[in-house]
Amino acid sequence: MRYWLFKSEPNTWGWDHQVAKGDEGQEWDGVRNYQARNFMREMAAGDQGFFYHSVDEKRVVGIVEVCAESHPDSTTDDERWDCVDVRALRPLASPVTLDTIKSDPRLAEMVLVKNSRLSVQPVTEDEWNVVLELAGEKI
Repeated sequence: MRYWLFKSEPNTWGWDHQVAKGDEGQEWDGVRNYQARNFMREMAAGDQGFFYHSVDEKRVVGIVEVCAESHPDSTTDDERWDCVDVRALRPLASPVTLDTIKSDPRLAEMVLVKNSRLSVQPVTEDEWNVVLELAGEKI
């Protein structure tokens, strides 16, 4: 299993929207960045990701699971754009802010710290465990 981070503006598509989709999940559509698209093409069903509220909140709020592998994005006829489907697994015990992530030296190389604009990004297993620890989760 691999780990990822999915960023979304909470007013556009927030954690509550994701939870409301239930086990069916929802396309992670509308991504128009080649690097983010390529990351989605690498994903496998069962991979997990952090759900990150961007813009004003800037915090990891929950965990999602890839429930459908890369397929054409239904929001465009342009064949270049793919997406995966994700479903909510659970909220974090305590959200982890970007400032907290940036202040932890163990996360200095995390893509979120180095390229915070990328909407879909990989997370290493060590980074995953550190963020879970910061959230007060049992590892």
